[in-house]
Amino acid sequence: MRLFTSSLRNRIFISMMLLMVITSVLIAGMSIYQFKEQAKDYHESRLERKEASVLKSTANVLRRTDFEIKTENLPFIFKERIQEISSVLGMEINIYDLDGKLLISSRANFSTDSIKETIPIATIKNLKNAEGNRYIRKFEENGEKYRSSYSYLTDNKFKNIGILNLPYLENDDFMNYELEEFLKRLSLVYIIMFLISLVLGYFLSNYITQSINKISNQLKIINIATRNKKLPIDYKGSEEINMLVNSYNNMVDQLEESAVKLATSEREQAWREMAKQVAHEIKNPLTPMRLTVQSFEMRFDPSDSNAKEKLKEFSASLIEQIDVMSNIASAFSTYASMPAQKNEEIDVNRVTQLALDIFNENYIEYTQNENSLKTIFDRTQLIRVVTNLVKNATQALSGQENPIIKVSVNRHDDKIKIIVWDNGTGVAPENVNKIFEPKFTTKNSGMGLGLAMVKQIVESYDGSIEMETEYGKWTQFTVTMPLHS
Repeated sequence: MRLFTSSLRNRIFISMMLLMVITSVLIAGMSIYQFKEQAKDYHESRLERKEASVLKSTANVLRRTDFEIKTENLPFIFKERIQEISSVLGMEINIYDLDGKLLISSRANFSTDSIKETIPIATIKNLKNAEGNRYIRKFEENGEKYRSSYSYLTDNKFKNIGILNLPYLENDDFMNYELEEFLKRLSLVYIIMFLISLVLGYFLSNYITQSINKISNQLKIINIATRNKKLPIDYKGSEEINMLVNSYNNMVDQLEESAVKLATSEREQAWREMAKQVAHEIKNPLTPMRLTVQSFEMRFDPSDSNAKEKLKEFSASLIEQIDVMSNIASAFSTYASMPAQKNEEIDVNRVTQLALDIFNENYIEYTQNENSLKTIFDRTQLIRVVTNLVKNATQALSGQENPIIKVSVNRHDDKIKIIVWDNGTGVAPENVNKIFEPKFTTKNSGMGLGLAMVKQIVESYDGSIEMETEYGKWTQFTVTMPLHS
């Protein structure tokens, strides 16, 4: 299947694949976002739980201490217990005074290099303004993410006496590992699903467009000159496809009706034109016949010594005009009703030579490239074809100093070609497309039916005729017919 074309089948297939890819990307993105949100919620809730436990433990220490509960005594109150609380809860604990100066830390040995000696002023202000007397500061150090919790320590009268700080490291190694494993499994699943979708998409797109392809193929071969085949309606198929099939079948019916009307109209028009042409051609000799009779009637004197010669001249003139009318009638009769064709095997070489025997012109040359070439044709009709073509060629040579007509019968693959070439006047460019039309002629005499009749005969035997010409120099007619082996 050609994927880079704009056919409906390809668009459906590509759309399905893109939908699959977009879905995979969206689900992977949502999964990553969900893991990050879960990690965020996990760290927040874990810090809250630990902070609550630390505050509860510090409250117990303050309730049981023998020292006076005030800021200056906090290092002494928690000196023995801060390490224990830190160890149990797994948290580093720092206690500052209300001005942000470090008083005590759960680290056994701490210095200003490892622990902040003071709390930033901005943090103290944020803590004072925070709801619930609790403030979380997020920061990064050495590539590690931290959450630092700040809350107030209070005495028995809920007076703030210090600031409790719990640094919390956001360790996402386990979460990242889980996310990586999940994405690997998800990718494997989607690769398998994509391959399955690839196959299903191909067959589904073919199935969906199958009916459309049938209609498309029928539209390609539709012909007004033949009876076109209708498409059956699949009642199990989609409603849209059935509507399209119905439209196509209706179009076929309308096309047949139009073809019948057109053929009838063309036939009527053709007969009208033929009748006009016959009337015109018959009127041409009638006029001189009328004038001749009138002249004879006025001038004929039976007592004249030359009466017999004048009567003979008058008769000859009438007979000549009658012959013209007879020829006109014969020509139209021949064109309008061709005799029933005979399908017989004939030797084209022999029949062509037989047709040329009636011509006495010594400038007619005949050649052939094989001794015997046979086809299915009517012998009489083929003689008529060759005779007409050679006769036209001789008429085109009128006034030519060195006239030449070359007639050849040659074999080309599975075809036989009869070629008639002359070095006559040729055909004017504006007349090239009219040369085979009935009634068209460039001669002063004749009715222009010869070449039209030749074309009709040749095509009735599945052959063809073509003309090539160079105006003022030469003309060539080529009759092509199937070879009968």
